[in-house]
Amino acid sequence: MPNIREEYDVIVVGAGHAGCEAALAAARMGLNTICFTVSCESIAMMPCNPNIGGSSKGHLVREIDALGGEMGKNIDATFIQSKMLNKSKGPAVHSLRAQADKSDYSRRMRKVMENTENLFVRQAEVTEIMVKDGVIQGVKTLSGAQYFAKAVVLCTGVYLKAKCIHGDVSYETGPNGLQAANHLTASLIENGIEVRRFKTGTPARVDKRSIDFSKMTEQFGDKRVVPFSFETDPESVQKEQVSCWLTYTNEDTHKIIKDNIDRSPLYSGDIHGTGPRYCPSIEDKVVRFADKDRHQVFIEPEGLYTNEMYLGGMSSSMPEDVQYAMYRTVPGLENVRIVRNAYAIEYDCISAIQLKSSLEFKKIKGLFAGGQFNGSSGYEEAAAQGRYRHQRRPRPGPDGPGHRVHRQRRAHRGGVCGRHDLDGPQRKRPAHSPQRTGEDRPYGGRAPVRGARVSP
Repeated sequence: MPNIREEYDVIVVGAGHAGCEAALAAARMGLNTICFTVSCESIAMMPCNPNIGGSSKGHLVREIDALGGEMGKNIDATFIQSKMLNKSKGPAVHSLRAQADKSDYSRRMRKVMENTENLFVRQAEVTEIMVKDGVIQGVKTLSGAQYFAKAVVLCTGVYLKAKCIHGDVSYETGPNGLQAANHLTASLIENGIEVRRFKTGTPARVDKRSIDFSKMTEQFGDKRVVPFSFETDPESVQKEQVSCWLTYTNEDTHKIIKDNIDRSPLYSGDIHGTGPRYCPSIEDKVVRFADKDRHQVFIEPEGLYTNEMYLGGMSSSMPEDVQYAMYRTVPGLENVRIVRNAYAIEYDCISAIQLKSSLEFKKIKGLFAGGQFNGSSGYEEAAAQGRYRHQRRPRPGPDGPGHRVHRQRRAHRGGVCGRHDLDGPQRKRPAHSPQRTGEDRPYGGRAPVRGARVSP
């Protein structure tokens, strides 16, 4: 039976935060691009924390934006609370963090993807990479369709042979019940790519109506909001914001966890993967920091049109009954009702030492990797890798595709002051001037990206 055969310049596998940035970068440079996803409803999905930015991460969002990325613009359009962290310290460590409406964030990014010239979004599971003489040829899907390209970017996130676990319950699925990608791993191994098993986790989501906020400390957003994107009008982001809330675990919480630690798959041996970074579960915190009598718990809204609240700081893979018991010892959560259980997720990823600095595989020319598939973690880190892969390409001439991105990169390095007016004349910083004034730079004179000078 005949199968579909199509040709593209670039194929991107996965439409998470890395995949979106990689696909948009390629398409905006004039390259005919196709982006595969297991579900079009999962484009730029936020399966864990409902926020963008924070310490170190906020700087990455600024750099993505300086290189022509979409993440900064997307969160500026969909945030429900924004706050500059570390304001009591020097400007070098100030870090912007915004709570997102998860549904709006994903919906807007999908709209951008579907309306970008040269970019086609395709719902299908990629099951095989096609390689000839150490050079990537393209990919095959579960239906047998063949897609050929000069470059393939793997941004599979946590979906490769994904398994969600809490207690002794285990089911083969991706985040939020989405379909796992169970076939591609075998093809990668056949082509000499080393695969390893990683794990990460997420807290429970609970019903807002079951929370007693009077026992918590209200956390407000900034009165004057600073946008992430250099191209966002600061006045457009001044709006009414929602609150987050702060509470703490206690000795009762820790006792329940310790008494049931043998039922945690992290400690029983049911989870074999290692974590991509030190982002501990509440079980890890209690065991490793036994001297601490409490830990912070941030209650964060998942969006404006849902009552789901995210329990930041209490990631867990404990059994369902233990989750209820430990959550209900926290002040304000005594009568909490769980909407979605906390869980750990195991997935296949690669050893990053197989990659060049360009994120291209050493063994396979034209095959690239980005995001959590590389063993990293976090929306911002993933998006930065997706964007970075296409910033490494040779730049076309002044009238060719990709010149705008090239000029943004120059601007990021300090060659352009103030907002990046890419269509107007470029103003270089005078050699004798140690820094620009606040009038010369947006956001009160604070340098928003790495490499820019700040006031002492």
